[in-house]
Amino acid sequence: MKKTASEKFKLGLFVVTGLIFFTVGVYLIGERQNIFGTNILISVEFPNVNGLQKGNNVRYSGINVGTVEEISMLNDSVIKVDLLIETNMISHIKKDAIATIGTDGLVGNMIVSIIPGKGKATSVKAGDFIKSYTKIGADDMLNTLSVTNENAALLTVDLLKITNAINSEKGTLGMLINDSVTSINLKETIVSLKETSYKASKAMDDINTKIAAINLDNSVAGVLVNDKAQAQKMKNIITNLEVSSQNINKTIDSINKTITQIKNGKGAVNYLSTDEEFVKNLNQTIKNLNEGTDKFNQSMEALKHNFLLRGYFKKLEKEEAKDKAKE
Repeated sequence: MKKTASEKFKLGLFVVTGLIFFTVGVYLIGERQNIFGTNILISVEFPNVNGLQKGNNVRYSGINVGTVEEISMLNDSVIKVDLLIETNMISHIKKDAIATIGTDGLVGNMIVSIIPGKGKATSVKAGDFIKSYTKIGADDMLNTLSVTNENAALLTVDLLKITNAINSEKGTLGMLINDSVTSINLKETIVSLKETSYKASKAMDDINTKIAAINLDNSVAGVLVNDKAQAQKMKNIITNLEVSSQNINKTIDSINKTITQIKNGKGAVNYLSTDEEFVKNLNQTIKNLNEGTDKFNQSMEALKHNFLLRGYFKKLEKEEAKDKAKE
């Protein structure tokens, strides 16, 4: 069956439209993958690529600059990622740039983001490696949150036990919270401690003021502090005073014992100190002896003037004068 001209036209139009859409699609894909431009290859090493795949975008400061060309495993802890970067963007990427793996939005594809460095290094060139930084992945965050939740649950249980103990007036804290008398006593104690601390601080200030007022060069305290010889002499004096004090105490003890023996004994001293009649007689005897001695002296003076003995006494006076002259 022959086709009409209208059908042929429609078929040709459909084929042309399909070719146009195909060409546009190929161009867009090529533009996205940068097939039609010039590129260079740089590499990054990661310990974990977090689901990154070949063909994912590479961004520099939020701008698409290339795609992931290849992902290869170097060893059990290092994964090499080759990045295909547009040549016209190479001058902006320095060797101190840092590459990290992220996501395109909350649920988008994985991408490689290149963070600019300080800008002082030279630009990268084909075959260079740049530094990498691995962010914490979702699995790691979930594991961390799980452990945190478990710890929070255990902590909640412990806090509940402590709260119940406090409400039951168990322990010091429970007593302080529930016992008003103890709380008042504690407050008074704290006030007393505060006052004591203030007084101690004031006393220390006074001591420091007095110490600062001491003339260490001319005062006795200064000599004792600075002159070791004088300080040693002072120590010796204090030691001697201590020894003398001990000897005085011993002497006083001996005197006390002697006085006690005199008071309690039956000797002459006790007799003289306790018998009043004997003391009176002794006083009278001494008085009589004094009077007798005085009369004896008067008698001797009278004999000196007696003509019978006058020569004898003159002879004695001459001998005494000779003795004094010899001396």
